[in-house]
Amino acid sequence: MKKYRVAIVGLGRMASTIDDEVKDSLSDWVPYSIASACKQIESIDLIAGADILPEKREAFKQRWGVNALYEDYLEMIDNEKPDIVAICTKGELHAEMGTCVAEKGVPMIYLEKAIACSMKEADMLLKACKDNNTLLNTGVLRRFNRNYRKARQLIESGEIGNIRSIVHYGATNLLHGHIHSVDTIMYLIGDPKAKTVWGELLPRSTKIENNRLDNDPSSIYQIEFENGIEAWTINAGNWDFEIWGSAGSIKSTDNGVGWIIKKPSSDKKGIYDEIPFPEVEGPSSTMYCLIDLIEAFEQGRPTSGNIDVTHHATEICLAVAESHIQGKRVSMPLENRELYIWHV
Repeated sequence: MKKYRVAIVGLGRMASTIDDEVKDSLSDWVPYSIASACKQIESIDLIAGADILPEKREAFKQRWGVNALYEDYLEMIDNEKPDIVAICTKGELHAEMGTCVAEKGVPMIYLEKAIACSMKEADMLLKACKDNNTLLNTGVLRRFNRNYRKARQLIESGEIGNIRSIVHYGATNLLHGHIHSVDTIMYLIGDPKAKTVWGELLPRSTKIENNRLDNDPSSIYQIEFENGIEAWTINAGNWDFEIWGSAGSIKSTDNGVGWIIKKPSSDKKGIYDEIPFPEVEGPSSTMYCLIDLIEAFEQGRPTSGNIDVTHHATEICLAVAESHIQGKRVSMPLENRELYIWHV
């Protein structure tokens, strides 16, 4: 079996320690961190890490037994020749670092979300990945979760008929949070292109000056997709998704822990019967994300969360902010490529 060499940039929470936070509440997602997922995948060797802070490099060494540690991530790539680089740094660095890693010829990238703060940055990353044949997956991990994948399979098989609408329930900020909700909505209904986007930033008095906002505001949105499906986010709830079709609905509960399928009763008009959601086994979301990268590389196919998909999800999020500026629904693709929303 070929072993793929993985190096991580940014040795903090997602790279190393997030398992400690979620092991009780989201135990099905463990191993969650990149390092812990790497240790559980037989075809991966975790070989190096980079961080500008020496204390983080030392903590990473002690926790994971990795000795090849660097302050400069580009020097790490030159010296260690990794097959996969996982970029787990602050949001404002994602596009620049992702572009540099692709231009270094690294064949596979895991890039934390959101991939960019502006469409100008996202376009730069898209070009670098295309020009260098670099495969990419991002940290929108519901796409790689076993239950969400089963829900998509059920939807594609016609379990609830023709899809009419999808709703996300949960209050969150735009790029750090809603990149998850937008990506999950896209994933569950087959990754269609958006046609138009309406949105507001919260509070509604939020002003964007000089095409830039140096914080990541809460937001609400509505999306019209090219296939006619419409999507909404509701500014309350526990990160649930509800998909309605012509023959029933599928809904997640408690942030994807539980799932409900409802179909019209055969003997009670106007009543929906609840039927069991299939039990699903499989690796954690982070593990599957990395496995999908490797399998796509070996099979010569796009990844599940490929650069085109994540580029479009980013564009939808930034279109929400543009809609807020204009006070109206905006058409896609987004004309304003300079609009910049900072996020962590």
